[in-house]
Amino acid sequence: MLDDYREVNRAAWDERAPAHVASPDYAVDKFRSDPEFISNVIRFDLPLLGSVAGLRGVHLQCHIGTDTISLSRLGARMTGLDFSAASLAEARRLAAELGDPTDFVEADLYSAPDVLPAHTYDLVFTGIGALGWLPDIRRWAGVVAGLLAPGGRLFIREGHPVLWSLADPRPDGLIVIDHPYFERAEPSVWDEPGTYVESDVEFQHTVTHEWNHGLGEIVTALLDEGLQITGLVEHDSVPWVPMEGQMDDLGNGEFQLSDRPWRLPHSYTLQAVKSG
Repeated sequence: MLDDYREVNRAAWDERAPAHVASPDYAVDKFRSDPEFISNVIRFDLPLLGSVAGLRGVHLQCHIGTDTISLSRLGARMTGLDFSAASLAEARRLAAELGDPTDFVEADLYSAPDVLPAHTYDLVFTGIGALGWLPDIRRWAGVVAGLLAPGGRLFIREGHPVLWSLADPRPDGLIVIDHPYFERAEPSVWDEPGTYVESDVEFQHTVTHEWNHGLGEIVTALLDEGLQITGLVEHDSVPWVPMEGQMDDLGNGEFQLSDRPWRLPHSYTLQAVKSG
């Protein structure tokens, strides 16, 4: 099963890329109409992200590039990397239309060292919903460490592994952990017809292979690669609706469990620095 997970997942992402560009949730029209517009995801991150002006950055698993271009608009010299040719076609088209200098490179995450310069980047950025597509978090940490320049920083905001482990919403409203929290060799295989943003497209590629990674596994993998953890903040909101019918729209692109949201972490921001 592991032999074909890339092809299975790539087919799903290739098909969804144009639908995501057309979805109001990605706000591509706002990028076109307002040269200062940045994505809700990046705007949420700003208090912890700080200034990125002048930094050389790479956004791993960048999809259609809206967060990548947002970082570019904040002054970073950005490169986006993704394994989906269709996603990158949309990203390049948007960047060209906006006159944005971000460049986009096609490669699987684990192949990033083959196509990107080593020990070069001041900022490695990984956004929401990226890590779950990777079977081995330790290999991911090795890629991050290999790309960062001495003193460079990793910035990641991701759905919390507790959230990823929850069962689908139940009629009685109970929250139940039903899926793996820790990384396992075999993936969780999903067959879901839709996507995580508003879209009326009927997709043909509905199967995906995904993995969860415990927070301790992620932190330990980075520590073992010689990075210093400089921040870890857990949040009570996420920028999509993971539990239909049980989330409140907070009005800033973030959603929160309606009933006692303090019961569980929704997402987290982790920062780490490569020693100089």
